[in-house]
Amino acid sequence: MTTAILSALPEEQEGLAAQLQDLRTQRHAGRDFHLGRWQGAPVVFALSRIGKVAAATTAAALIDVFGVRRIVFTGVAGGLHPEVRVGDTVVATEFLQHDMDASPLFPRHEIPLYGRSRFPADAALADRLFAAATGDGTHDHLDAATRTRFRLHRMRVHRGLLVSGDRFVSSAGEAQALQAALPEALAVDMEAAAVAQVCFDHGIPFAAIRHISDRADDAAHVDFPAYLKEVAALQARAVITRFLQEA
Repeated sequence: MTTAILSALPEEQEGLAAQLQDLRTQRHAGRDFHLGRWQGAPVVFALSRIGKVAAATTAAALIDVFGVRRIVFTGVAGGLHPEVRVGDTVVATEFLQHDMDASPLFPRHEIPLYGRSRFPADAALADRLFAAATGDGTHDHLDAATRTRFRLHRMRVHRGLLVSGDRFVSSAGEAQALQAALPEALAVDMEAAAVAQVCFDHGIPFAAIRHISDRADDAAHVDFPAYLKEVAALQARAVITRFLQEA
């Protein structure tokens, strides 16, 4: 069974494809797909680029062209829920597109003609991601200076609703509006819910893990680049390595 590891940005899976055995790269739809074996099991690494359409395009290619039979998305997200802080990790149990609004024809957030607004994560994959994120030594790669700079003194792992939309949420007003509309939402990104819909259509197991880079507020644009490079890239490498080793 071929597993795909999908991310939006290069930093979110930096150094992982290089660990594949029999590594080869195939270009399709303007994207590079890195194929090989991890401990004998077939794996594909790919970058979706940013946004729901780009993510859906990449997911469809992974399924239809490369024959993957399960997809895992890893990357960063903005924290929404009051208990979710910078440095925490969210393993999604459900996905929703927060900017989907076909009302009054359909209820807000409902996907037209699907009769649903939420798509579930595959429980087995989500459990494995949670185990990988909570295992001993998961954060050993972060030195004291980095922990102090980003205030990463108690890094927790949460499970719950992840919402996606074609907008980088970067103001307190936007974040508060999302919290009011979707109080269960733990974090916000720009891709995962679209991939969840594609995987639902194809009957492919899907799960996502997001490392919280900012609080989706007025400081998000300041925090994001530094956190992505100095923390999230290392977290993603550690968690996905553990996830694949335990496959």
